Amino acid sequence: MLLPTVPRTRLRSADQPAIDTPFGPLTFTTTIGNTGLPLLPDELFELSRGRMVARWVHPSAHVELLLTPWDPELDPEHWGPLIDCRAAVWRIDALTPIERVRFSAELPERLPEGADAQWDGGQALAAITVEDDNIRLTVGGNDEEAICGAAAEGEVPRRWAALSGEVYDRSFTTWGVDFGHHHGMSWTLPPLEAGDHCELPVVAAWAPATDETENTWSAVIPSPTVLLRQVTAELTKRADAPDAG
Repeated sequence: MLLPTVPRTRLRSADQPAIDTPFGPLTFTTTIGNTGLPLLPDELFELSRGRMVARWVHPSAHVELLLTPWDPELDPEHWGPLIDCRAAVWRIDALTPIERVRFSAELPERLPEGADAQWDGGQALAAITVEDDNIRLTVGGNDEEAICGAAAEGEVPRRWAALSGEVYDRSFTTWGVDFGHHHGMSWTLPPLEAGDHCELPVVAAWAPATDETENTWSAVIPSPTVLLRQVTAELTKRADAPDAG
């Protein structure tokens, strides 16, 4: 469960959870086996300061999605300021063995006129960048190497660490990251066993296109553990403040 100790308020699920970006909403979908989860969650909770958690209940799994502002804490001596940065953490808790799970984060297929999208990954980062004359947006998450490495942090099943040999052998692997037409990304996971959980981060950062410091790329190198720790600390500090409430 995401952020189990953080107070929350139940909301009515009226819209598909999304991150609003300059190039349209970044939306999220989950497919378990051959079944796509509904766009509207079964439960929706407001935390505070623009954060929310959506929850889906499936016979084989519980799925949660945290949407939150995110401060990547970029060094101002090296990176230009961002216009904004938003993050998501997707989590699945398997109740039964699941052979195939697919999680997607996608911008609208039709981008605004003049916008160009391209793959922009590297260094354990799966990423796309969309840019026009004014704005540069980068969306990033774990690539296959980072997913295997996340086993050491307990963010994915520990046995996935042994799958690192498949990362560079695309001839037989049945899991990995698909960039489609570069307007989003989809993660197909290795099989899950009952009791397994997996957490995947997605970060979207945008800045003026004239900034040449590659700040949006540096901002989206994610860690769900660090992200959840920052969110918990901020919300706990706010709850403990004398004027909170």
